[in-house]
Amino acid sequence: MALDTTTIRAQIVSHAQSLGYFGQVLAHEPVSSPGLGLTYAVWAADLGPLPLGSGLASTSARLELTGRVYMPADTEPMDDVDLQVTGAADALMGAYSGDFELGGNVRHVDLLGAYGTALRARFGYLQIDSTTYRMATLTIPIIVSDTWGQTA
Repeated sequence: MALDTTTIRAQIVSHAQSLGYFGQVLAHEPVSSPGLGLTYAVWAADLGPLPLGSGLASTSARLELTGRVYMPADTEPMDDVDLQVTGAADALMGAYSGDFELGGNVRHVDLLGAYGTALRARFGYLQIDSTTYRMATLTIPIIVSDTWGQTA
């Protein structure tokens, strides 16, 4: 038993790539300006046991990923920046809802927040280097059954 973060991340990234919204999809939080157009990045944010979903022989886990949509806020026409960022976040949430078991690799994406924060997107601005980005930060809560074995 172990948490297969490689497969989980690959599924999350694959969904984003398949949407056709993004010029680039990163499997890490960018440390420098991600550039022009729409960019999506995803990384691990939180990991812990899931008491209500565990048993006497194994512990299930709640893995929370952060996904972030970036677009330079000064992209012309500026009136469309928010629409593009919101549209991309909406498409991502639809993709994760539509395949909430991530190809059968997890129990489910916790769409409605049965075990904590639900799948969601929060919008704001972020400055990286000298560029201000309009962004949507997604919380992607993933429930994984029987992650760690319990022994006496």
